[in-house]
Amino acid sequence: MAVRSTSKKAPPESRDKRRKHRHWQVTVYYHDGEKFARVYIDRERAVRFADRQKKSPIIRSTRVTEVD
Repeated sequence: MAVRSTSKKAPPESRDKRRKHRHWQVTVYYHDGEKFARVYIDRERAVRFADRQKKSPIIRSTRVTEVD
């Protein structure tokens, strides 16, 4: 897949407007069946958030997934 340049010389319609980074979603599942999700740009931060949440006694599980 070719990556187009985003220089100022390129006409606006030819610039690539897709994401420049990946998104990671952290889903937290509670014992009462509720769930909560948060999106991060950095996978390391997402994993750290998930690990922090696991320490709570009301959390059943956490999951980190890449958002397409």
